[in-house]
Amino acid sequence: MANVVLEFKVSAGDSEPQNRPVLIVGQQANLQQVSWSQIKGKLQPVVSKEVWQAALNALNPNPTDNCPLYLNHATVAALPSRVSRHNSPSSAHFLSRLVRSCLPGGNNRCIVMVCERSDVFASSCAIARAFPIFSRRSTSLRRTEKKHVTLEFVIIGQDSNPLNVAELECLSNAADGVRLAARIVDTPCNEMNTDHFLDEIKAVGTELGITPVIIRGEELKQRGFGGIYGVGKAAENPPALAVLSHTPDGATQTIAWVGKGIVYDTGGLSIKGKTTMPGMKRDCGGAAAILGAFKATIKQGFKDNLHAVFCLAENSVGPAATRPDDIHTLYSGKTVEINNTDAEGRLVLADGVVYASKDLSADIILDMATLTGAQGISTGKHHAAVMTNSEQWEVACVRAGRSSGDLAHPLVYCPELHFSEFTSAMADMKNSVADRENAQSSCAGLFIGSHLGFDWSGVWVHVDIASPVHAGERATGFGVALLMALFGQASDDSMLNQVSPLGAATCMSGDQMERDCKRRRLV
Repeated sequence: MANVVLEFKVSAGDSEPQNRPVLIVGQQANLQQVSWSQIKGKLQPVVSKEVWQAALNALNPNPTDNCPLYLNHATVAALPSRVSRHNSPSSAHFLSRLVRSCLPGGNNRCIVMVCERSDVFASSCAIARAFPIFSRRSTSLRRTEKKHVTLEFVIIGQDSNPLNVAELECLSNAADGVRLAARIVDTPCNEMNTDHFLDEIKAVGTELGITPVIIRGEELKQRGFGGIYGVGKAAENPPALAVLSHTPDGATQTIAWVGKGIVYDTGGLSIKGKTTMPGMKRDCGGAAAILGAFKATIKQGFKDNLHAVFCLAENSVGPAATRPDDIHTLYSGKTVEINNTDAEGRLVLADGVVYASKDLSADIILDMATLTGAQGISTGKHHAAVMTNSEQWEVACVRAGRSSGDLAHPLVYCPELHFSEFTSAMADMKNSVADRENAQSSCAGLFIGSHLGFDWSGVWVHVDIASPVHAGERATGFGVALLMALFGQASDDSMLNQVSPLGAATCMSGDQMERDCKRRRLV
């Protein structure tokens, strides 16, 4: 699927299944609402109305099901009939699986997605995940022709008008962002070191007309970025902090997204084992998601200042590597005693969030990272773990996860009980906990927040995506849809406004808005 071009169209047009294989997918109740006239052009003459109806009646999703309509050229598939409150109504994860397993082969194929308008955004991102870009299989390298998959939405429910051109453009940009993030995460470090990642950032900047700010190598040390420099100084390719900034006229607040971009994590001198090191090319998943989301978000128009901050390093082993017992001074001015070189992500992110606060004057800072293996134990393989100093933003993150398909669930936020895990006799703090059975993922997030200060007046959100960043051996592009939905209310795009959890339905009273202006506009 590496050479697949994904196209979003109001109508995919009519074609016989032998010439253009087709997958029709949706919840069974939604499929039943589709009239034969809406889909017959993609099935006739080999599939009759009676066969179509018989197939719908035969579907028994538990949680999903599919039925071939004509050989391996046409299939109808059903999503779960209902989901729990901690899942997305779009059944995004099941949709990705169905597309991967049920879409017929061919160079020119069609997917007809049947859903309510509120599920269109999540569904499009879920379908995009089924078409990864990166591949080094020799057969794919020799293949020059592109395969085309056309995606058409059939909208059911109260607002059943067809998607307009602007909405299709939003879906296309979001899908491109998801696939960009997945490609970066899938690419091994010999092709995606810090130099290559900077090239990706520059390419996005060029496309958007933005020149990135880059602080690199010894300059990081000279300017006090002890976290990023200390983690990456042993690698052949030097560490870097890179920033893409969107500063439109009329902006009323400043938002910063800070991404962990560890292009490979050996663990450093606290080295990982032979079974836990493979897959550590994915440790740049947070930075990759932010790059994909930033590109898509700015293309759709964004009303406020938005900075994407990338903390790039390779946690390598060598004569210059940080040692356990070393003490580093981070950009916050606080000192950190290193007791585990494999707890490196929090060090680079601490520098990143403080830079966002001090140098970019951000009112809202969100950091995203593949931070802890414990995240998968805390919230599982499908839900990101969210920690924030704002209860409203905690709720908003969960709602954005449901509306975008990038699910999220809160972690405990209780610094007065947990931050003592980092107590050091030699420095302001250690970088790893004393008790690994005491809310590891929460503690890791608190380390980052402590450099902003637990009394910081702005909004800070920490998103740990260690497990959902991949499904099996493939990256998912997780985080792109979540960010676009979470901050959709500041977008110029109507579809992102619709999926945002921070819109009119959650507006506060006039007095509350006046009292809390920084948190008001997006919350």
